[in-house]
Amino acid sequence: MSKLIIAAGTGFLGQVLVNHFKNKFEEIVILTRGKSKTIDGIKYINWDAKTFSGWESELEDATVLINLAGKSVDCRYTKENKREILLSRIESTKVLNKAVLNCVNPPKHWLNSSTATIYRFSLDKEMDEATGEIGNDFSINVALSWEKAFFKTETPSTLKTALRTSIVLGKKGGALIPLKTLAKIGFGGKQGKGNQFISWIHEDDFANAIDFILQKEMIGLVNVVSPKPIRNTDFMKKLQKAVGFPFGIPLNTFLLKIGAFFIRTQPELVLKSRNVIPKKLLENGFEFKFDNVEDAFKDLLK
Repeated sequence: MSKLIIAAGTGFLGQVLVNHFKNKFEEIVILTRGKSKTIDGIKYINWDAKTFSGWESELEDATVLINLAGKSVDCRYTKENKREILLSRIESTKVLNKAVLNCVNPPKHWLNSSTATIYRFSLDKEMDEATGEIGNDFSINVALSWEKAFFKTETPSTLKTALRTSIVLGKKGGALIPLKTLAKIGFGGKQGKGNQFISWIHEDDFANAIDFILQKEMIGLVNVVSPKPIRNTDFMKKLQKAVGFPFGIPLNTFLLKIGAFFIRTQPELVLKSRNVIPKKLLENGFEFKFDNVEDAFKDLLK
């Protein structure tokens, strides 16, 4: 493979992908809001994720385009933040669609971020790509609008895949960092009722799944999650054990809402039951290195 473009690739997931693909592509280009530069052979090109400014020429002759752009949902859902969460996803996807269509030799495969949060709150049914049920709230409607912006523009020479990704557990970023801190100081008990499911994936399996999707030329909707969602109570108990702390004080819904207010985030991020499974990946033969959370913790916390 010759050229990989990662839009908004300077964050946690972008760096996971760079580390995975750095020896598999001749050229890697990161589209970033920062300054244009080259570091360790990787080219960083400035863009605003809204308008053309020269970055679009980098898409010419690219093998793969991966778009990770979008304001973090780890914030208070104020009117302004909700607007930015939505527009940052829609505008970046729309301008990339225009750029792809303008290419003489466009990227062969475009993978666009989406989210496993698109499925409804579920304590019972496992949500796969074919039979998963879509809910109706702010986060879900953002995801629907995001996928619509991605797929409604036809790109005849470019394959398209929407990545419905769950919580990615990593050593240097993602949700595991604050959760590990809570567990180490004794607040690693269940959150809310504790019966809600957590859909998660180890950072290595995330990168391997992206690689697999490209090799198999999988298109459409793909759930990028581990095959074993786990209830919050069990997840936190296993995390307590992994960090070596003997107990965890539970945080009920009331306390979570107060805490979320003070750290400027939303309680929904831990209270929603995401019961999502990777049916397409499994049907196509993908093998997970870490299909249970104990092994993931053992690897990531060593």
